[in-house]
Amino acid sequence: MEELNISKLNDPCSHIRLSEIERIASLFKEKNYQVLKTKEVNNHIHTIYSFSPYSPSMAAYLAWQAGLQTAGIMDHDSVAGCPEFVSACKRLGINSTQGFELRANFSGTKVEEKKLNNPDSKNIGYLAIHGIPERRWKEVEKFLKPIQQMRNGRNKEMVEKLNHLIENWGIEKIDFYPDVYAISQAKEGGSITERHLLYALAKKILQKTGKGEGLLSFLQDNLKVDLSEKLTIFLLNQGNLHYIYDLIGVLKSNFLDQIYIQPNDQECISVFDVVKFANDINAIPAYAYLGDVISSPTGDKKAEKFEDNFLDQLIPEIKSIGFKSVTYMPPRNTFAQLQRLQRICRKYDLMEISGVDINSSRQSFHCPIILKPEFSNLVEATWALIAHQKLANHNEKYALFNNCNPLLKGKSLREKIKIYAEMGRKIDANNPGKTIEKLSFSL
Repeated sequence: MEELNISKLNDPCSHIRLSEIERIASLFKEKNYQVLKTKEVNNHIHTIYSFSPYSPSMAAYLAWQAGLQTAGIMDHDSVAGCPEFVSACKRLGINSTQGFELRANFSGTKVEEKKLNNPDSKNIGYLAIHGIPERRWKEVEKFLKPIQQMRNGRNKEMVEKLNHLIENWGIEKIDFYPDVYAISQAKEGGSITERHLLYALAKKILQKTGKGEGLLSFLQDNLKVDLSEKLTIFLLNQGNLHYIYDLIGVLKSNFLDQIYIQPNDQECISVFDVVKFANDINAIPAYAYLGDVISSPTGDKKAEKFEDNFLDQLIPEIKSIGFKSVTYMPPRNTFAQLQRLQRICRKYDLMEISGVDINSSRQSFHCPIILKPEFSNLVEATWALIAHQKLANHNEKYALFNNCNPLLKGKSLREKIKIYAEMGRKIDANNPGKTIEKLSFSL
């Protein structure tokens, strides 16, 4: 479509990005263009406010173009992208969920010192906080700010460690502020992750080697990387549109451990504190199941064992801590892994939430596996999440897990999700506030 210029959706200015979203939405309406809708959902999309090729507006647009019914922003240690994402989704007519992801230490739990869902550390696990009411965003920003500050201190130390290594390779040193900080959204409340460091390193390597054979020789000689056939093909293809993201995946799985500095308990705070905070703001704390990895969709994880050996111990423990849900990514695991996880979640009355972790341009926004009958509960849970978020923002007594919720008193978890999923489907994505006002008359 000639009238579209989606590159503006990644403009440095959020106002320009949202203006372009408005123009695109108006153009589709004016010319009666239709987007082919699916029943797919995704609650775990990263943006430039942590690490991603996509602004919140671009992420919303790509989710809409893929025909998703709902899309969820999920940045590391940040909710700064939420306002733009919500606005973009609303203008495009797609329902949205908002959350953040962070790491927490599991000291004092029954799974202390185990390798959970984090390839880089023992005793530190990834948590996803879903369904944050909009009225609570400022509190979340305040909660996350000291975590971001501690992480940036460690990021600077890792850059120093990195520079000691690369000086022997004839690569120009990395300067934290122009090379790392400047490519992030830290100034706007975003976070800086290890991938930002690796992006800066990837650019420096490519400046020296160029693409193709020179890069492969460098990786083999200096990093001792044994590339798979698939990655070799990707990196030999100089026209590969995802080149730098493929290289980042290689560096993350084969090099990061050489510069990685373990975070302390001030950066990765206690899991008890994170879960309490999430419950206090009527969000939904979820443990992010990884499971034993056979192969990684983005090439950034090695084959490795994680929680599967102690899942029967882990799930009741997170339930006792106060988690309300488990989130998982159907394309990442085997069917046998997910069947087992589902059985244990249902035994301990934990909500199941899906989300396919998107942080690379190579990844598709489509996730057809979620439409299989075995995962129909994940679609229902997403619609319940939509209703929870909107109703809790209207009045927090209507949060899905609020014990004082008059709509759900005496209901089982399955019944609660069914009731809220029906409400979620009634919400007009273009004007959710108006729908909530109508619903509130019957509440």
